Amino acid sequence: MDALLWLLIPLSAGITASVWAWGTGRRNLSPPDRDTFEDLDRYQRMRTVLGHH
Repeated sequence: MDALLWLLIPLSAGITASVWAWGTGRRNLSPPDRDTFEDLDRYQRMRTVLGHH
């Protein structure tokens, strides 16, 4: 019975962590970052400028 109790501790910790991660992920329902493509374009321009010199 003591072995089962020791297995219950990490199991409950894992369940708690998964519930916490699911809860925090659901609360942050924000649209995708609109600056992502602008950053990508800026990065591509920087690569082309540095690649030609």
